[in-house]
Amino acid sequence: MSTPRYDAVVVGAGIVGLATARELRRAGHTVAVLEAEDRVAAHQTGHNSNVIHSGLYYRPGSHKARLAVAGRDETVAFCRAYDLPHRVGGKLVVATEPEELPRMAELARRGLANGVECHELDAAGARRIEPAVRAIAALRVPGTGVCDFRLITEKLAELLVDAGGELLLRRRVLRLVRRREDVVVRTGSGELLARRVVACAGLHSDELARASSTGAGPGVRILPFRGEYAGLRAPAADLVRELIYPVPDPELPFLGVHATRGLHDVHVGPNAVLALAREGYDWRTVRPRELAATLAYPGLWGVARRFWRYGLDEVRGSLSREVMASRVRRMLPDVRAEDLEPGGAGVRAQAVRPDGTLLDDFLFHSDGPVLHVLNAPSPAATSAMPIAREIVARLTGERPVPAVAG
Repeated sequence: MSTPRYDAVVVGAGIVGLATARELRRAGHTVAVLEAEDRVAAHQTGHNSNVIHSGLYYRPGSHKARLAVAGRDETVAFCRAYDLPHRVGGKLVVATEPEELPRMAELARRGLANGVECHELDAAGARRIEPAVRAIAALRVPGTGVCDFRLITEKLAELLVDAGGELLLRRRVLRLVRRREDVVVRTGSGELLARRVVACAGLHSDELARASSTGAGPGVRILPFRGEYAGLRAPAADLVRELIYPVPDPELPFLGVHATRGLHDVHVGPNAVLALAREGYDWRTVRPRELAATLAYPGLWGVARRFWRYGLDEVRGSLSREVMASRVRRMLPDVRAEDLEPGGAGVRAQAVRPDGTLLDDFLFHSDGPVLHVLNAPSPAATSAMPIAREIVARLTGERPVPAVAG
């Protein structure tokens, strides 16, 4: 039997991988998506807060700023086109201490530079939006919303297959071997041939890049940070009308514990602790080989030197419901530990340089006909559709079809 051949193979059936495959198929390319798991959206895409981000936080001119702003509108349009559940109710970013006010002013400046609608409010204005909130000032961001990124990804997969693309589950990619005319994609159950490959491997993206036959290393390592959420029980859930965020620490890539009224529940979180496996969604999941590789990476110790106090505090929050509640009380003073119940968890694939620098933007690494997506944490789900067009343009030099739906 001959080896299957495609114009493009996409590794990874998360939202970015499937959005990219759909763009390639719409441009007329034969496409196959390979996914190691038995379902789409199995990891980062299916384990997040389901927030449609506005583009407020990101450095003007960065990939995140540009693609999140476009992606917010396209995500909402996609949900409307396919009757997928979503809500755009806006959010508050609240300052609870005077030292946070300069950081809030910088957020407002960034938002305006990025084209994000935001409004500065005093304490009374904040309480008109969220009556239970404690704040000395706030930013109102009307364009933030919530959706179900797993359902969006499943719809992208359906559209891809309907258009003649292929989705191959339980096909873990082991190695990419470049040849003169094509790329051999080696999986645990056989080989495929492709003119071009897009690797959207998420938590394993750096491993796949190092397994490239050229030996061209990406210069970063993925460190897995677990974010744990807690549900907010009734009647405390009624304290949250939409989304309430703290003013983030600009030194960290994490936004801090926030409160979100989702489509079906109200949850608070996440914290950020080092996971003991790349897919370590709880403390019980330990993979010694992966953990050893993480601990041997110099970049981890660079991060630890800078943020050890923060890291220890995050572990305390993971182990103590009272600590998590105390963080929520900074913004919602009526929340108590007994109001919290166990929620889900996600693992963020955070790219880190050997010196301990945490990458704060999306990272694309080109290796001839192979393009690796090496840093695509939040807001990648919001940004998936414009990220897909960016990837196609980088990979093929073609201008992809701009329509969102259809």
